[in-house]
Amino acid sequence: MKKSDAAELLLLGAIWGASFLFMRMGANEFGGMALAGVRAIGATICSIPLLFSRRRRIELRTHWFSVVLIGLANSALPFVFFSYAAQSLPSGLSAIFDAIAPLLVAASGWLWLGEKLDAPRISGLVIGFAGVVWLIGGTVGFGHGGAAAGWAMVACVAANVCYTFGAHYSHRRLQEVSALTVATGSQMAAAVMLLPFTIWLWPAKSPSTEAWIAAIGLAALCTSLAYVLFYGLLARIGSAKSMAVLYLIPVFGVLWGALFLHERITLPMGGGCILILLGVALTTGMLHPKAAPLESASAVEKA
Repeated sequence: MKKSDAAELLLLGAIWGASFLFMRMGANEFGGMALAGVRAIGATICSIPLLFSRRRRIELRTHWFSVVLIGLANSALPFVFFSYAAQSLPSGLSAIFDAIAPLLVAASGWLWLGEKLDAPRISGLVIGFAGVVWLIGGTVGFGHGGAAAGWAMVACVAANVCYTFGAHYSHRRLQEVSALTVATGSQMAAAVMLLPFTIWLWPAKSPSTEAWIAAIGLAALCTSLAYVLFYGLLARIGSAKSMAVLYLIPVFGVLWGALFLHERITLPMGGGCILILLGVALTTGMLHPKAAPLESASAVEKA
């Protein structure tokens, strides 16, 4: 991998990790639904130039139903779930939960779709989900407990379940469609779906300048620009190496939360993060060189 590609991969991890910081900064003032809507609408506006391509317009017209479904599963619902969670959970904790998507993709493919997993990948699932149990159980007992935090963690898991469905569906229905077309079209679909709810649930008190900066950063940097960077990396270094970003997102999510919001890094957060990332490394083949890395679309649409 070239140094420039490695630097861009690091930048992408930092940007996607910052999405949890921005959601934490804006969620309480906007509300979960309104912030999710602003994110999708803003990202769509930023992505309009990408629709000037005749090929992408044709692909969108041909595969519009599948693209809309991906917009619901990979953008609209996860944006709402993670924005809701950001009202109760530290940004670093939400970022760690975001890392479980590859585990769910592998587990569902194994249990319901008949995909085969070898012993290291099965052990990776066990280790990864043990990390999730550690994270949830330990967090409740170390200062972030209560019903609100419990439902917020459920929302984080639900967002990753949506990513799992989107990964399997796009792999079966949209393999021949440009990934950038899917990303752009799905953002448009998410914006249309969330618009009426955003208007309906718009906060009575106007959000502060800081909250607006967070929302704009979430839309322009963590969604629109991040997808352009990611698909550029896919084209240059391939999906297997690009998936390394999955390990950077929770690290940067925790780092940004600690630096800018002074969030405390607890033992459950550290232990859970290590176990989950170790599980992901085994499940995706990163620690099993002789096995082909598990191709996953879960890295494409991240919070």
